[in-house]
Amino acid sequence: MSYEMIAILMFSTLMLMLFTGQRVFGAIGFVGVIAGILLWGPGGSDLGFSAAMKLMKWYPLLTLPMFIFMGYVLSESKIADDLYKMFHIWMGPVQGGLAIGTILLMVLISAMNGLSVAGMAIGATIALPELLKRGYDKRMVTGVIQAGSSLGILVPPSVVLVLYAMIARQPVGQLWLAGVFPGLMMATFFIIYVVVRCKIQPELGPVLPPEERNVTLNEKLRLLSAGLLPLGIFAIMMVPFVNGWTSLVESSAIGAIAAFLAAVLKGRMTREVFENSVRNTLGISCMFMWIILAALGFGAVFDGLGAVKAISYLFTDQLGLSPWMILILMQLSFIIMGTFLDDTAMLVIVAPLYVPLVQVLGFDLVWYGILYTITTQIAYMTPPFGYNLFLMRAMAPPEITLRDIYGSILPFVGVMVFSLALIMIFPQIALWLPEYVYGK
Repeated sequence: MSYEMIAILMFSTLMLMLFTGQRVFGAIGFVGVIAGILLWGPGGSDLGFSAAMKLMKWYPLLTLPMFIFMGYVLSESKIADDLYKMFHIWMGPVQGGLAIGTILLMVLISAMNGLSVAGMAIGATIALPELLKRGYDKRMVTGVIQAGSSLGILVPPSVVLVLYAMIARQPVGQLWLAGVFPGLMMATFFIIYVVVRCKIQPELGPVLPPEERNVTLNEKLRLLSAGLLPLGIFAIMMVPFVNGWTSLVESSAIGAIAAFLAAVLKGRMTREVFENSVRNTLGISCMFMWIILAALGFGAVFDGLGAVKAISYLFTDQLGLSPWMILILMQLSFIIMGTFLDDTAMLVIVAPLYVPLVQVLGFDLVWYGILYTITTQIAYMTPPFGYNLFLMRAMAPPEITLRDIYGSILPFVGVMVFSLALIMIFPQIALWLPEYVYGK
C-alpha cells in the first residue's frame, strides 16, 4: 500500500471514530499508535511514550492551567459581572451603547479567560436578558454576543493558540502578540457595524431611560474602578512580559496570583468559588494535555510517512495550484469541518498535515496560526451546524429561536471574512507586534 493510501486510511478511520462519538484524544491517539505498530512493528508503540516525554518537557505548557485558573477565579467570584455594570452605566446613554458595551465586555472576558465558551456563558446569562428587557433587537444582540465571544480564542491569553504553538512548535508569546491587533481590529469592526446599524435604525438599540441614566458621578467612578479591576490584572500580567522583565510562565503565575488576591480582597473567595475554579481548571487542563499528547503521536506517524511531501507534490506539481490557492483551500476546509467539530478537534486532526505543508509553501507559521484561529471563529458561527449556534440556542431564552440565531450572525460573519482577507493581504497586521517585541 502506498504512503498516500495509508494517510487517507488514517484520516478516514479517524473521522469514522469521531462520528461514532469517541473522545477526540482517544480517537487521534488510537489511530496514531495503531498505525505506528502496523507500519513499524513493536517499536511503533513507543510513539505514545515519546510524545508524553516531549509534552512533559515543554515548559510553556505550565501557562495553560495558570491562565485557565485566572479566568475561572474572575468569573466564579463575579468580578466579571462588575464589568457589565460598568458598561451598562457608562455606555447606556449612547444609541446602541449597551450592545457596544457588550462587545467591549467580550474583549475583556477574552483577556481574562482565553476560551470562547466563557464569553458566551457570561454574555448569554448576564448581558442578553438586560439587552432584551431594554428593547434591543433580539437578532442584533444575539449576533453581538456570539461574535464577541468568539474573540476568546484569538485575544491573548488564548488557550487555542497555546495548543497550536505546541503542535506547530512555535513560541506561544509570539502567537499571543500576533493575535492582539487582529482581535482588537475585529472588535472595532463589530462596534462600527453596531453604531452604523443603530444610526440607520435607532429602534434596534434604544438609549437607557432617563431614570437609569441619572447616576451620580461618584457612583460612576465606583463602577469604573470595580469594572477595570480585571483590566488591571491583565496589565499587571502582560506589561512585564512584553517588556522582557518576566518569562511567559512567570507572567501567567502573576496573573493567577493577582486574580486570586483580587477575589480575596473583595471578599468573594469563598470555599465554593475556590473549589469550582480548581476543579474546572484541572478538567480543562487535562483535556488539552491529552489532546496535545494524542496529536504529537499522530503527527509522528505522518512525519515518518512523508505524507506532507506527497501532498505538496500533488497540489503544486500535478495539479499546478499556487501556494495562495492551496492556502485558501485549506481555510475553506476548516470552515467545512467547523460545522461538526470544535476548534481543538479541527486543529489536532489536520495540524500534522497542514502545518508542515504551510512551511513547505513558504508561509510564516505564526501568521498562519492567526489565520487558522480566525477561520475557526468563522466556522463556529457558520450554519447549519456551527458550534456557537447551538451553544447560544442552549443558553438563550425561549423567545430567541434557532432561526433568529442563524439570521443574527450573517453580518458578523461578513465582518470576520473581511478581517481575514485584510490579514491575508497585509500580514504585518498580525506580525508587527511580535516582531517589534521580540526584536528589541
